[in-house]
Amino acid sequence: MCHLSPEFVDITWGAGGSRPAATLEVVSNVQKVLALRGDPPSDQKSWTPCKDGLPSATALVRHIRATHGDYFGIGVAAYPELHPESPTLERDLYYLKQKIDAGAEFIVTQLFFDVPQFLDWVREVRRYGVGIEVPIVPGLMPIQTYTGFRKNVVDAGLSVPQWILDGLEAVKEDEAAVRQFGVEVGVKMVKELVESGLVSGVHFYTFNLETSTRLILEGTGLVTCPSPSSSQQQPSSSDSSNSVASTSTTPPPPSPSSAPKQSTLSVIRKDKPWRTHFLPHRRREEHQRPIFWANRPKSYISRTDTWHQFPSAANQWQRSLDKYGSLEGYGVGIKYPTAAEARLHWSKNGGGQPRRVEDLSEVFQRYWRGELQTLPWCDHPCRAGGGSGGEMESYRDRLVELNGVGCYLAINSQPVVNGVKSDDKVLGWGPSSGYIYQKAFLEFFVSPDQLPILINRLETHFPNYTYNAINHSGSTFFHSSSPKSKSRCRSKHTNANADKDDKEEEEEEEEPNTVTWGVFLNHEIVQPTIVERSSFLAWKDEAFALWDQWAQCFEGETESDSTRETRKVLDEVREKWCLMNIVNNDYHQPTGVFDLFEEDFVRAAKAREADAKVVVAEASGVSQVLETKEAAGVEEEEERAMRRKEEEEDGSNVFSNALAAVVVAAAAAGSHGVCQGLAVENVALTEASCSA
Repeated sequence: MCHLSPEFVDITWGAGGSRPAATLEVVSNVQKVLALRGDPPSDQKSWTPCKDGLPSATALVRHIRATHGDYFGIGVAAYPELHPESPTLERDLYYLKQKIDAGAEFIVTQLFFDVPQFLDWVREVRRYGVGIEVPIVPGLMPIQTYTGFRKNVVDAGLSVPQWILDGLEAVKEDEAAVRQFGVEVGVKMVKELVESGLVSGVHFYTFNLETSTRLILEGTGLVTCPSPSSSQQQPSSSDSSNSVASTSTTPPPPSPSSAPKQSTLSVIRKDKPWRTHFLPHRRREEHQRPIFWANRPKSYISRTDTWHQFPSAANQWQRSLDKYGSLEGYGVGIKYPTAAEARLHWSKNGGGQPRRVEDLSEVFQRYWRGELQTLPWCDHPCRAGGGSGGEMESYRDRLVELNGVGCYLAINSQPVVNGVKSDDKVLGWGPSSGYIYQKAFLEFFVSPDQLPILINRLETHFPNYTYNAINHSGSTFFHSSSPKSKSRCRSKHTNANADKDDKEEEEEEEEPNTVTWGVFLNHEIVQPTIVERSSFLAWKDEAFALWDQWAQCFEGETESDSTRETRKVLDEVREKWCLMNIVNNDYHQPTGVFDLFEEDFVRAAKAREADAKVVVAEASGVSQVLETKEAAGVEEEEERAMRRKEEEEDGSNVFSNALAAVVVAAAAAGSHGVCQGLAVENVALTEASCSA
């Protein structure tokens, strides 16, 4: 499930009979708590508080807030069809409001199957009193078995539309058909829920069965297919970073129309270009982030976890590397939990590990085509939507082409956007009455030979561009000045590890460059994404460390030429190549940043054309050789046949001459019988000679 990038996965205390200590190990460092009162003990019919215990979920929320402040994000349960102990909806909403007022930040609901009834309940929640404004996440249970559905849903008294009951009844004897029908039900429910605009994602009660949940999410387009073995590979029309999907092994305590309409699934709206629904309370005031972590948002959250205040404008950034801390304390990790999974995933077409730079180019091309789910620098697939490349549908071909040049390996990008409506399904964020703008941005690793060529090209022909480029050690650091500066086109070659005073003096010359902003009715201009130099220097340590993480996936492997060559090429790129980002500050230019690489595209195309001619020539040469050999073989066979014929004719002539002499002699003797006998023998001998 981790490949689907859920917002959270909840863990039940002591699930499966595990030791309490084991549960604590699993949940160590979590920062979200789903605060439930819990079921009564199995030997009790009703729930009563234990001695010196907390009497309710509301009391638990208050206790967490009083003890730990805003360290934890707290969720609470809600019951669309009433809690079994609640006499009325009004009473239910009263207790729900108490939990929110005590400090809960989001709501996860009990499972249900009647979507129209659920949406009516959501509207009632929003209207109640002064209103409950926290995110509401509907709880869904994929139908796995007919008996399980009857026991957990129908017998528990939950409302189920007749079309679901009829559909299950028709296939109840076929387990596979039941599961397939359950997926169809889940897809229809999720589509209707998301299109309502009333929910903040979906929460699945998986009961430790992941397949149905995955197929439902793929069927709705909220995620892309995570593996080639998936039975329902459907292209995504939206980005999972726009959705808020979570999974759960067990639901909250259970309580004792017509089919949904078919429609095109919309995305779940975002307040910012990144997810905000379930961030800790103190991060709700976070209004701006450096773009470098756009594809690794969890890494950014971890590296800034100790921050007490978050910049809300470009001029509030304290340009200091120290604010991110060191990687030694934080650590750098790749997406896959085992080295074997990483090796299998980041391979060439048809399998096999990258052993040359050309092979690395192929791996990166596979990612930007959508054939790979991740890269070490990209936690999410490249797909239609936002975040890690999905909004770059029109960019994809050019990105694939760029990675095929052989001296660039792209890891992050955003296209130019000039006044797209903020409710756009692909690029939109923020209030619906607004417009979104973006400067074209591209980040990539560049070979040491190509870097000076590219910088010269930038300085000579592209005055609207700004850039940063640095190597692994920091000994080489090229950067242009801010567009606000008169010297913006003058590059500098500096030592990034210079003493602190020199570094601070250089950093003061550049203000953060806003690359994403939104204009909304009755709002100030919102500027959520920036390029900022000290953040880039902090990011470069992580970006280069990920090459090392990739290489470590081959440690412990049986030593072979292939393994050595793979580690060598990964280490070589890490040590010799540079990390570079560029921004085209003219957001009216529709081509974005790719005009900069036009010479490279032309050169690569000519090289491919030349290679193709060589292949054709070689193939033609082989064909000509084969034709020559075939002709020579025919000639040899004809010569052998001629020789056989001549030999046969020579033998026949000798025999005929001898026979003629005998016949003449016999005739002279007047022996007609002998002559006749010899004539018969002549025929037999001639036939035998021909056979020979």
